[in-house]
Amino acid sequence: MINALTYIESNPAGEVKASVIWLHGLGDSGHGFAPIVPELKLPDALGIRFVFPHAPERAVTINGGMRMRAWYDIKSMDFDKRADSAGVRESAELVTQLIDKEIASGVPANKIVLAGFSQGGVIALHLGPRLNYTLAGIMGLSTYMAEPSLLAEEAAPANANTPIFMAHGEQDNVVPITMGKAACQTLQAQGYSVSWQSYPIQHNVCMDELNAISLWLQERLR
Repeated sequence: MINALTYIESNPAGEVKASVIWLHGLGDSGHGFAPIVPELKLPDALGIRFVFPHAPERAVTINGGMRMRAWYDIKSMDFDKRADSAGVRESAELVTQLIDKEIASGVPANKIVLAGFSQGGVIALHLGPRLNYTLAGIMGLSTYMAEPSLLAEEAAPANANTPIFMAHGEQDNVVPITMGKAACQTLQAQGYSVSWQSYPIQHNVCMDELNAISLWLQERLR
């Protein structure tokens, strides 16, 4: 078990008032999404710090056992077996430690957004509903849900009303959009407030999506 995640951060010019913890996808690192911060054009007055953790390195079965940064192993591409449960839970615990660190630094939980792309989004959608403190928002991009059948019994009430932003590429051949829609429907069936948007892209993000994310973050963190 790894004691703590390493990460890079992008700090605002002035006082830190809010945080976005953004989890990357399989084989990437915290550096992957760091360049989007200026693209979001967020007002300086919001004082948003971005934290981009690096997933632990582990062997990934579908990639021939090659070691790479991954939030969990992928043993099968089957819809219902894609996410390795033990790895998801281990990574969720590590991310919880990172959220706790932000809170200890003076950022209240209700000024923290938990975001993730692809594998990182799986962790965000798993962890957010199970946390015992209320976040500002949860974001899942080009992603899906691990063990959706367990959500109802494992969810904590703290984030029952926390807005969830989901977006997906219509031409995604890595995580088919049907998997994203299924996750959205599972959340909505449990009463979560989910905004869903799709874009004519593959397994990536686009400028229109970043603009929508910017507006949503401003709404959640102002």
